[in-house]
Amino acid sequence: MELAEIISTFLSKFQIEIKNTDDPFRGLDMIRDGEFELLILDLTLPYIDGLELIVKIREISSLPILISSARDDLTDKVIGLERGADDYLPKPYNPRELVARIKSILRRTSVKKTVQKRVFDLNEDKMSIRIKEIELNLTKAEYDILAYLIVQNGGVVSRDDMIYNIDSINDDSSYKNIDVIISRIRQKVAKINTSPQVIKSVRGIGYRLINDLY
Repeated sequence: MELAEIISTFLSKFQIEIKNTDDPFRGLDMIRDGEFELLILDLTLPYIDGLELIVKIREISSLPILISSARDDLTDKVIGLERGADDYLPKPYNPRELVARIKSILRRTSVKKTVQKRVFDLNEDKMSIRIKEIELNLTKAEYDILAYLIVQNGGVVSRDDMIYNIDSINDDSSYKNIDVIISRIRQKVAKINTSPQVIKSVRGIGYRLINDLY
C-alpha cells in the first residue's frame, strides 16, 4: 500500500483522486457501490490473481481497467487485454506516463458516457441480483439461470447449456421446465423493470439476455 499512497499523492497534483485497497474483494464492493471513472489494477494480489479478478470485474462493470504491474510477461499482457483490460503499463514506469495513460483512457471513455447502463447487478459472493438497487426475490433455480445468462454477456444460451452447466437444473429436466422458470424470472423482473423485454427468446435454441440499456 505504501507505493499506492505515493502514487495517489502524485496523481492528486493532476486533480486525479484515488481510493486505494489491497483487498481485491473489497475492491469489487467499491466498484459496485462507488462512482469511479477508472481502475488501476496490480496483478499480484492476495487471495486471487489479478487476471482472474478482471473476469469478476467484467461480470459487474464496464469500468475501464489500467493494469499496472511488475509482471511484464507478454502472456500476462495479452491475457489481461483479452479479459477486458483497456491498457497495460509495466513497472517500473515514470509517473508522468501513468498520468498520460489515465488521461488517454478517460478521453476515450468520455465519448461513451451515454453508453451502457446495466440492467442487472450480479453479486456472486452474496448470490444476489439487483435491478435499480432492488434485490430480486429468486428461487435457487431462478437465480442460477439468471446469473448464468448475465455472465454470458449477451451470448445465446441454449437450453442444453443450462441443463449441463447449472447445478440446480437436473440432467433430466425438460425444455418446458426451463421455459417455465424463465417465465417466472421475466414476471419478477417486469415488476421492477418496465423497459422492453431483457430476456430474449432465440427460436429453436434458447435465450439471450440484454443487460445494457442505451
